[in-house]
Amino acid sequence: MKQKKLKKCSECRGQMKELISKTPEGIKYTYFKCEKCKEEILDMNQLHTVAEKYREMKKFHAKVSKWGMSLGIRIPKELVQRYNFEDNKEVSIIPEDEGIRVIPG
Repeated sequence: MKQKKLKKCSECRGQMKELISKTPEGIKYTYFKCEKCKEEILDMNQLHTVAEKYREMKKFHAKVSKWGMSLGIRIPKELVQRYNFEDNKEVSIIPEDEGIRVIPG
């Protein structure tokens, strides 16, 4: 993790460090944390950068449908092209804490 000394904390006048973290979706961002009172701040440029990346992460919606004795989800065309899904090719389905991950084969 990158650690860079910065200015004084506006709350307690302690030393601030620049740190790098990620959102739950994996978007990296920098923020500043006071070594003394642990206050954390983001400046407006950092907030705008993270917000722009969220806008780029277009959310797709799909309906779950019954296919025989199983359930299926149609993958939108844009995601098919972006991740190179191919007809009749296997995918890996990985269970995770908050959902599943589908990886083209």
